[in-house]
Amino acid sequence: MRALLLKYKNYLIFFVLLILLIALKILNPSFIKSISFISFDLYQKAFPLQKQDSEVVIIDIDEESLGKFGQFPWSRSVFANIIDQVKVTEPKAIGFDVFFTEKDKQSPEEIIKSYNLIPTDVVQFQNIKSHDEVFREALEKSKSVIAVLGSNVSSHGTYDRSAKAKFLSKGGDPKQFTYSFPYSIGSLEQLEKSAKGLGSISFLDQTDGIIRSLPLIVRFNEKLYPTMGLEMVRVGGNQKNLYVELNEVGITRISSRPHRISSDPNGIIWIRYKKSQKNQYISASSVFDGKFDNKLFKDKYVLIGASAQGLFDLVKTPLGVTIPGVEVHANVIENILDQSYLIRNPNTYVFELLFSIIVACVTFFFSQRIKPKFSLSIFFGSFILVVVIGFSIFLFRSELIDISYPIFMLTVTFLTGLYFRFVEENKIALANLQKEAKLLKERELAGEVQKSLFPDISRFENFIYATNVPARDVSGDYFDVVNVNKTEYFFTLADVSGKGIKAGMYMAKASSIFRTLSNLSYPLEKVVFGVNNELVAAKFKGMFVTAVFGKFNIDTGDVTFVNAGHESIMVFDRNKKFDFIKSELPPIGIVKYFTETMVKSKTINLKDKTFVVYTDGVTEGYLRNGEELGADGVQRIVNGLDTITPKNIVDSIAKELNWGAEKLRDDITCLALDLKNTELTQPKKKKKVEIKNEK
Repeated sequence: MRALLLKYKNYLIFFVLLILLIALKILNPSFIKSISFISFDLYQKAFPLQKQDSEVVIIDIDEESLGKFGQFPWSRSVFANIIDQVKVTEPKAIGFDVFFTEKDKQSPEEIIKSYNLIPTDVVQFQNIKSHDEVFREALEKSKSVIAVLGSNVSSHGTYDRSAKAKFLSKGGDPKQFTYSFPYSIGSLEQLEKSAKGLGSISFLDQTDGIIRSLPLIVRFNEKLYPTMGLEMVRVGGNQKNLYVELNEVGITRISSRPHRISSDPNGIIWIRYKKSQKNQYISASSVFDGKFDNKLFKDKYVLIGASAQGLFDLVKTPLGVTIPGVEVHANVIENILDQSYLIRNPNTYVFELLFSIIVACVTFFFSQRIKPKFSLSIFFGSFILVVVIGFSIFLFRSELIDISYPIFMLTVTFLTGLYFRFVEENKIALANLQKEAKLLKERELAGEVQKSLFPDISRFENFIYATNVPARDVSGDYFDVVNVNKTEYFFTLADVSGKGIKAGMYMAKASSIFRTLSNLSYPLEKVVFGVNNELVAAKFKGMFVTAVFGKFNIDTGDVTFVNAGHESIMVFDRNKKFDFIKSELPPIGIVKYFTETMVKSKTINLKDKTFVVYTDGVTEGYLRNGEELGADGVQRIVNGLDTITPKNIVDSIAKELNWGAEKLRDDITCLALDLKNTELTQPKKKKKVEIKNEK
């Protein structure tokens, strides 16, 4: 069980992490919501609503109008005049994003109360109609909508208002699902009763102050009210009723014929904004003076609101800009009319969660299975896939898909998987380093042992000499000289296929067989026969030996030799006339010999000649100029020697190739035989190899 847990430890940790991430999505704390809002805003910034001609015109209480009419609030007669100017052009409806909570201070009756006027002046003022009354009459004669606002604080003296729209519901009571305020703020009773509609301008609390969504219907003191935009559409369409459809979850649809608006369970729609258009605005002062095209308001929804900085009616939008609050309601009207509002379907939450889980699992799985550079491609591919899906659904279905959380889960799980992979690969790398270090020690020890197997031929260096320079710790090349009596010597130079310890072991076996048979003073053909068949029987898979075997007599000067698949043997006389003797047999250890007669030998006399044999590490070795030495190069080295001795030949060849390159291409092994001087030298002390037993 423990072994199983250790094997799948990373996946268990990932599973726990995944559960925590799922729980975080379900709980949806404020910082997660904020991240989601960023992705929603990104959609709109990338693809704002494109619309040239608007059904909404905004009469702007701007700086120019404040300069004309003075400090706000203005006299109600100003607004009455604006209504009269617009009404004659036959707009769909006129909405006020302005409150009229108190009586007009500039109205005649208010002036009489505020100032000590003489009777003559009182009579004069009494003959003038109240500004509130003038405004009320204008409201009554027009298709007007007055703003109301939800409040958590009671407004002293507020009357018991009711919405103008009548709500008809199907499937339940919408009140239990709508956002609620205990109180409401509005305008004077006589004004609201004269208006054709009351529209809520309440925005929901936003943590970052950006207005992204808006409730189509809200509840003030247990009474339902439509939002300003919906109420304008109802009044403009000459409808009395608003229809609310519900299911067990909440509100599904709100209608003002012929417009049907899908909403979330709380009656909320997400506003799709367009970029602000200056031609949608007209100054209130211009309307008051009648300086506008009569077609401007024809069949349009007219909103009256403030853009002046000092009136503090400015809000932030997902487009990253600040606009007058009245423009938000203008966007809502257009969204309703065009069905261009955005949808945040409740089922979307489930989709987002499942999609996040799938993406996270796939990414983590591949991060553990493939190389980091490929898993990085999976990560970026998944990232792009999430973004493409989110934007596609936004563009083609007007639905808001939260891409931030799938990307968040994707990133967390990918980094987690990458960390696990990093830790695991570090463990493997450390183990490999330890293994490599141990192997290096073993190879160094094997190399030292192998060196001890090479014969000490310093006594014979006047007539036969050889050297081995390994490319690695353990050489696959081999040479040997066996003195069987006072006049006869066996010698060999071999090259084992492959490199490293296995080649060294193969070489060691070949060496032991050759030395054993040579010491028995067998004929050369029988020695070669025995070495070949013993190596074939040893069954070193895929390995063989190219070799030159020889036997010479220092008295007669005759040398008998066998070339088994090896490099050509170089023979030259005192005039340095060169001859190259090629191999006539396959390498040793491949094919079994059935009789000694299969071994073909040659005999030559070396009283006036020199015999040189070398491995392919010599002919294929690199010179300082980067070129291979080759057989011609060996010949050039010999021609350049003033004194021809076996040691001088071998050392010169080795020096030419072992010139300080970082790494030899192959083992360098060379043997030279010259019988013009057969005197023995004094034996040298052989260095003892100490073998340490390491635990």
